[in-house]
Amino acid sequence: MVKYLIFLLFPLFLAAEPFKVATYNVENLFDSVYQGSEYKEYVPGHHNWNANTAQIKLNHTAEVICDLDADIIGLQEIENQNVLEQLQKRLEEVGCPYPYTAITHKAQATIQVALLSKFPVRKPNELIVKDDPKVRNILEVELEVHGKPLIVFVNHWKSKSNGGYESKRVAYASLLKKRLLSLHEDSDYLIIGDLNSDYDAFMTLDERIDDAHGYTAINHELSTLSNDHLLQKSQMPKAPIGSHFNPWQELSLSKRWSHQYFQSKNTLDHLLLPKSMFDGKGIDYIDNSFNVFKTSYLIGKKGRINRWQYRKGKHGTKGYSDHLPVFALFDTKPFKANNDAFQETPLMEKDIEFFYTLKDAQKEFVIKNAVVLMKRNQSAIIKQSPQGRGIYLYRCAGSLQQGHRYDLVVGDITEYQGLKEIRYIQKLKDKGRVDTRAFFTANDLVQNQVLSGITGIYHGKRFEFNGKSFPIHFKNKQDIPPLGSKLRLHYVHLGYYKQLQLVVYSKKDFSIVGR
Repeated sequence: MVKYLIFLLFPLFLAAEPFKVATYNVENLFDSVYQGSEYKEYVPGHHNWNANTAQIKLNHTAEVICDLDADIIGLQEIENQNVLEQLQKRLEEVGCPYPYTAITHKAQATIQVALLSKFPVRKPNELIVKDDPKVRNILEVELEVHGKPLIVFVNHWKSKSNGGYESKRVAYASLLKKRLLSLHEDSDYLIIGDLNSDYDAFMTLDERIDDAHGYTAINHELSTLSNDHLLQKSQMPKAPIGSHFNPWQELSLSKRWSHQYFQSKNTLDHLLLPKSMFDGKGIDYIDNSFNVFKTSYLIGKKGRINRWQYRKGKHGTKGYSDHLPVFALFDTKPFKANNDAFQETPLMEKDIEFFYTLKDAQKEFVIKNAVVLMKRNQSAIIKQSPQGRGIYLYRCAGSLQQGHRYDLVVGDITEYQGLKEIRYIQKLKDKGRVDTRAFFTANDLVQNQVLSGITGIYHGKRFEFNGKSFPIHFKNKQDIPPLGSKLRLHYVHLGYYKQLQLVVYSKKDFSIVGR
């Protein structure tokens, strides 16, 4: 009798358990069957892509998914239904079964998005962004989780390379937003996947691909902002319908990455949470549970992601993916703020000079009255006063304007080959335009100054002016002037790469005035 009662109550115990949702870009999981739409590197019989190599890649992908142990996982870069079924079978063989799956079926598309689930799948659907095989569909799946409905949208938006303008990601977000607004306002849903957007794209988007004039897919169209600031969890209950909290904010700056591109660490993979995940009804988020899945075998010796090996036009047999999985926990219990989690203390206000006393610092600080002296793409140089030090903002100055004064939150202060730089900012206040003429000086020649209106002679990688000689580096090789040219530098950054050097960012920053 006791055993019978325990058996009856077991589903109730199970229903009270938290569950894990993850997303993972597996980097081109292809089979070894030719179908005609493969990337050239994955055509069977070429580049060492064959049945054996494909099986190794499949096994490596299954290893990560099994160790991740998510109950629901969205996948990007799955070739087709065939390879998804192979992955499902392999996972079952190693004791990590996922009985339910879904995948998009866009004709002639090279890769699809998919989902593995331990919960029953109901009503799989595809949102068609554009009738173009190069534009991936969004997978919409309704799941039954412990008797509660949950809708999961699996995404893989256009990358920033090869014409990856922001308007192309806005198209994904716009279609998704339209679908979300058609749902009941209490619907529990998650937006997951590789959005190819950083969580702070409104500040860091490269101007070269910003064809939407500062309007971003993730921050503006999907409403992760409130008055030019990232939405906080405390704001979610009263946030407008369609607003989303991005849990990347729960991690310290040094941990905010799931993808690397050369020296840049990015937050391309997301789980966006609507206000219904904080309403105490149905399914709710478990506070501060978001994280990046980093095991020793996914990170190489130099701290770089151990991606699938493809060198000199040939596949190897090592590595996994160029992305790391991200995950979060959810429950049918109401959302509860985790008071034991790290609580932010009021940020200290510091002058730029202070950062030159630090080697590295992940902590955040406030800089007030920072004037943008020069901005090129998403990098900039700021100073607080004409006599003070300047500092370099590396790839984080997206929405700042040259000649404006700001109050900023800054973080990730570091050095690169001796150059002091800041790699994270958040705009607190734009204080408007300021006359910057007094900020340009050639008197105090230390790194991160901006010099203007200096004239000298270019002598093969060196520039001579006012009896001084400095190495000079032109960011664009095609801008390099003839030897012996007399140059007038309108704007030049006194940077540092193992030694002080002048850095010219654009042809517009100098003129040839003689030979």
